[in-house]
Amino acid sequence: MNCTIDGVTAAADRLVEAFGRHDVEAYFAAFAENATFVFHNLDRVLTSRDAYRAEWRLWEERDGFRVLGCRSSEQRIQLAGDTAIFTHRVETRVEFGGEPIDTQERETIVFQQDEHGAWLAVHEHLSKAA
Repeated sequence: MNCTIDGVTAAADRLVEAFGRHDVEAYFAAFAENATFVFHNLDRVLTSRDAYRAEWRLWEERDGFRVLGCRSSEQRIQLAGDTAIFTHRVETRVEFGGEPIDTQERETIVFQQDEHGAWLAVHEHLSKAA
């Protein structure tokens, strides 16, 4: 079980670190193609990695979006077979139109182990922290 927890922890760390340095390629590589996304700032569910990537590009082009940093805390992992639920608190510094913004959010990321043993994110749900 520790091997599994270690694998999920490493996958979550890679995802969060890539996001925090605005490494678009590494960040999106952490998600399965059919991953789904629920974000509190969007009025719809994004039903694939490509849909999220298109939204990300729009934020960059239209809004001057850039991630400046990200810190994860209060991490917890629950295992359910080849699926793992990762929850944490996220403190993020982003930039929109040259203006830095700090956010406090809660996030759930569901990981699933693929046929090669890699843990990929298949669902992400982000909400404002209370």
